[in-house]
Amino acid sequence: MDEITRILTGTVVHSVGRAVDMGVVEFHGPDGEEIMVHMQCPFRIVHDSRIVLGSADMRYAQKGAGEQAFDEFRMIYDARATKINKILGQLHPSVTGVTGGESGELTVAWEQGFRLEVFPDCSGNIEAWRAFVRGDAHYGFPPETI
Repeated sequence: MDEITRILTGTVVHSVGRAVDMGVVEFHGPDGEEIMVHMQCPFRIVHDSRIVLGSADMRYAQKGAGEQAFDEFRMIYDARATKINKILGQLHPSVTGVTGGESGELTVAWEQGFRLEVFPDCSGNIEAWRAFVRGDAHYGFPPETI
């Protein structure tokens, strides 16, 4: 957790999105470096104790989106991520804290009362999440899968 805390603390939260069904949160470091958290397990973004985006939102299409909604990024997740990204673009919030749990939980808190909460739910030795600076070392859970 020390390395993950080091690379994330003080970064600016840039965007929230997905790559197929993997959640992605992008951060910018003080020297312009791109830092990412990729999540293949359940996660959510909370603002002032209210869930504003959850990984399960990828399961539900926007009203009238059609059969290709997932491939066309027209899920509830995509609509909510777009709203969050507009807010992030205005606020440019900095990461204020990073904590981890003994079972792979990861919490990243940032300004204005936001939190990313990641909670692995698989008993197998399968990658749940990873954090990394693009082009540098990767860290994640379980560590032996990274």
